[in-house]
Amino acid sequence: MENNFTFNINHESDIPKYQQLVNAINNAISENILAKGEQLPSVNTICKEYQLSRDTVFKAYSILKEQKLIDSVPNKGYFILGETRKVLLVLDTFKAYKEVLYHSFINNIAKNIIVDVQFHHYNIDNFKTIINNSIGKYFKYVVMTFDHKEIPTSLSVISNEKLLLIDWNIHSKFKNNYVFQDFGKAFYEAMKEGIPLFKKYKEINFIYPSFTNHPKETVSYFKKFCSDFNFSHKIITNPKEFIIQENIAYISVSDRILGNFLEQCREKNLEPGKDVGFLSYNETPMKKFIYKGISVITTNFEELGIKAAEFVSKEEPMQYYIPTKLITRESL
Repeated sequence: MENNFTFNINHESDIPKYQQLVNAINNAISENILAKGEQLPSVNTICKEYQLSRDTVFKAYSILKEQKLIDSVPNKGYFILGETRKVLLVLDTFKAYKEVLYHSFINNIAKNIIVDVQFHHYNIDNFKTIINNSIGKYFKYVVMTFDHKEIPTSLSVISNEKLLLIDWNIHSKFKNNYVFQDFGKAFYEAMKEGIPLFKKYKEINFIYPSFTNHPKETVSYFKKFCSDFNFSHKIITNPKEFIIQENIAYISVSDRILGNFLEQCREKNLEPGKDVGFLSYNETPMKKFIYKGISVITTNFEELGIKAAEFVSKEEPMQYYIPTKLITRESL
């Protein structure tokens, strides 16, 4: 027996009619309006009631079959195959620590969840296209934003209960769901744990390249840290000016700089942790093995992935900050 499932088709929309039908069925499955085993309206029924061509309906049903959301039974019709739900994960770029986040997220969601991953690469046009093309297709949205004035407007089309903002608190409102790290005060508190190590050196240099998208508040709290604890310091924004010197500790938000640092150490015969110091931002699986171990200041990206998966699995609000910590190794 056919389900009394109904939906709306906007004949003036730029979204193709077959995609509107796909989106409507996806939404109905996500919101438990359509359950496993239920029968969809026949092709003829949809054509008649919604003024659609048979090709349009067949195309929509074919896409849903490819997505393994529905199946067909000869002479009986189309049925919901399972309670599959689709989630959109939007990241900035795919760096090593984002891979930790991604795998943690994937490994902690239910088996009936399909995850689509998109990358905006800090480009607002990419971001808007990703969001605009996703509306109606997903059960939940997990989004890493960046510093651009058009982000809030773009995200406003997603209902609050479906949206989780992750990583950087740059555009959140009090009602938003989020899992963030703190790039300011938490960074400062973690740096305090390294004071005895920093005292080995005459100066601390923060390499903050002009090409980085790392939050600027970290630089502000670096200045505060150096002022509060009487450390001579310098901020280097031009990577070409990064020429290491003995008896200086370096902090970097870029792994490109880490590679440059180690290369200069080899050329100048300087030993990290003894002649010069280095503290890297963001833990990756390899940093514990590079040289004799690279000290890092980092949040727990595995925990971030776990909390994001929890938001997808539970129908509950989420507002959570992942702690930031200092991990000391031989480089400092």
